[in-house]
Amino acid sequence: MSGPRITVVGSLNMDLVFRTPRMPLAGETISGHAFRQIPGGKGANQAVAAARLGGAVTMLGRVGDDAFGRQLRDCLLADGIDASQVLAQAGMASGVAGILVDDAGSNSIVVTPGANMALTLEDVEALAPTILASDLLVCQLETRLCAVMRAIEIAKRGGVKVVFNPAPMQPLRADWLALVDYLIVNETEASQLSEIAVVDRATARQAATKLLAMGAGSVLLTMGGQGVFVAGQGDNSRMLAAVPVEVVDTTAAGDTFVGAFSVGIGQGLGIVEAATAAQYAAALTVTKLGAQTSIPTRAEVEQFIASRAARAPVEAA
Repeated sequence: MSGPRITVVGSLNMDLVFRTPRMPLAGETISGHAFRQIPGGKGANQAVAAARLGGAVTMLGRVGDDAFGRQLRDCLLADGIDASQVLAQAGMASGVAGILVDDAGSNSIVVTPGANMALTLEDVEALAPTILASDLLVCQLETRLCAVMRAIEIAKRGGVKVVFNPAPMQPLRADWLALVDYLIVNETEASQLSEIAVVDRATARQAATKLLAMGAGSVLLTMGGQGVFVAGQGDNSRMLAAVPVEVVDTTAAGDTFVGAFSVGIGQGLGIVEAATAAQYAAALTVTKLGAQTSIPTRAEVEQFIASRAARAPVEAA
C-alpha cells in the first residue's frame, strides 16, 4: 500500500436498496422500480473512498458469521484495504441497511447494526499500534460510542490527526470535541451538536463558530446543494460552492467526502484544497446508484475535475 496511512474504525453493512418513484406514506404499499444488494456501512464506505482515492487504509470493525459478512470483507480486500481486523462475530448477523431511493435521488434509510455493536474497547486497544502509526484516524458513530472514543483518545495521545463524522448523531460529551482535528457534519448533525438550527449560510457560520468554541480544531459543515462551509480557528472560514451534477442517488456522498478529504489532508493539502477535492468526489458519487458501487477512483475524480473549466469556486462566507 502507498499514500497517507489512514485507519478507519467503523461499521460495515449490507445495503438492500429499493428504487421507488416516491417515498411511501405510512401504511402504504407501492411498486418499486428495482432492487440491488450493495456493500455499505459508513465506516466501510469511508474506508473504500479513502482507498480508491489513494490512501493506504486499515479498517477495524465487526461483521456477522454469515454470507453478508464474507461479502463485506471481500469487498474491502478487493479495494486493497487491510481487513485483517474485520472479524466475524459468532452467532450474530452482519449489519443491514434498508434504503429507499426515490426518483429525485433522495433516500430514507433504516439500519440494523447487528455485529457492528460487538466492537469492544479491547478490540480498539489491540489496534493501538496501528492507530499510532497512522497519519489519520477516521471515525463515525455506527459502532459502540465507547470504542470510537477510545480510538480517538489513542490517536490524540500519539499526535495522530482525527477526522470525526458523528453520524448517526447521539449524545456526546462536549469535551470530546477538543480531541477532534476535523469535525465533519451535515446540517442535521451540526444543529444537534450546536443547538443552532442550520438552514442557510448565516446559521451555518453561527453553528460552526459554536462548535469551534466547544473545542473542534476545524469544522466542515456539508450542506448538499448549498455546498460546504469550512471553518477554522481564528475566523478562517469559507463557503465552497457545490459542484452541479444530475443527482441519481445521494447515498454515500457524505462518506465519500469524508474519505476524500482525509486523503487530501494526509497528502499535505490545506483544508480548503482538501475540501474542494472532496466536493468533486462527492459530486461524482451522487451520479450513480448505491453506496460503494458509486464511490469513484482517483483517476475518475481527476478526469472529472479536468472536464470542468475550473475547480469549484470559493465564496467568501
